[in-house]
Amino acid sequence: MTDLLWPGDHRAGDVFSDRAFVAAMIRVEQAWLRARGFDGDIRYVGDLEALSIASEEGGNPVIPLLSGISDAPPELHKGLTSQDVLDTALALCLRDAAARIRDDLDRSVIACAALADRHRHTPMAGRTLTQHAIPITFGLKASGWLQGLLDARDRLPDTDLPIQLGGAAGSLAAPAALAGSPEKTREWVTAAAQDLGLTVRAPWHTTRSPVTAAGDALVTCTDACGHLANDVLLSARPEIHELTESPEGGRGGSSAMPNKQNPVLAILIKRAALAGPPLAATLHAAAAAAVDERPDGSWHVEWATLRTLARRTVVAVSQTAELLSGLRVDAGAMASTLAAARPGIDAEQRKYDDGDGSYRGATDEIIDAALARAAPQRGEG
Repeated sequence: MTDLLWPGDHRAGDVFSDRAFVAAMIRVEQAWLRARGFDGDIRYVGDLEALSIASEEGGNPVIPLLSGISDAPPELHKGLTSQDVLDTALALCLRDAAARIRDDLDRSVIACAALADRHRHTPMAGRTLTQHAIPITFGLKASGWLQGLLDARDRLPDTDLPIQLGGAAGSLAAPAALAGSPEKTREWVTAAAQDLGLTVRAPWHTTRSPVTAAGDALVTCTDACGHLANDVLLSARPEIHELTESPEGGRGGSSAMPNKQNPVLAILIKRAALAGPPLAATLHAAAAAAVDERPDGSWHVEWATLRTLARRTVVAVSQTAELLSGLRVDAGAMASTLAAARPGIDAEQRKYDDGDGSYRGATDEIIDAALARAAPQRGEG
């Protein structure tokens, strides 16, 4: 699964692909069968394109999926509704996406921490509101990027993604009738959740906070990546030239201007950061529009929105790890910019300087705090 109009989409591989989602739905059906004591070894033998077309008839892919399962046991899908299968499959695919993102965030953290530590004493002009402010170090700037990446990693869903098992209207009526008691039903639900590695919570058919929380976590990742990409884009301008991307493999060339080396990774990361928030807003709008015991349309808009946001986040974080690993820091250009900004850039220092001339404040402490947070990723904790 690749998207020609989203360069880099191949980095996401099979994450949230049609094939992966069908496999996730089958896993849900298998887990429910096993939880109830039946053979859960089932497989889908139909055609994915045909399944996609047939999904229009019932408004979701679960209905035609069931008819494409080979040697389906009579107990297949009993007690479930389509939303149970689809929402739980979403949780499984989100977990797979989060695992990919976490791995590349770890790579990004390692590379960013190295930049912060290596350049803690590399002086440069600090900028606020696009103008020169006071002298800082590039290590301080990189430590800010690092904190953002670590914040994003902390928000990624892992073991808190819930199973969805509620029956037709979220009351567990059919499962309880099959089980014979609510207590036995809870045992089945717990067993299925454990089988899938998901948490147990009350049915959330119209309480869409698990979806919006996942969307917000993904956007926090693209926010953090977009922030540092914007800094790279600004600093890579020829008239500044403090930071440049690695030209590995000839990346960044132009079809018309052989003199150019465009900061293409930062550009594509910024693209994802711009596209992410509207997708999360769609998830929130859908959650607010939920009605009755199953939303009409607002539930349906979540699926492709989540997939798009998840895949684009996987791609952006992978590109960020590569960008940071190959980022070139021109300390000489930074020093020249700082020198040219003087004496104006030292105006605040002249008011508050303690006399040692460095005017670095708590720079080392700030960098050290960020590095301490990154210690587990760096193999130091």
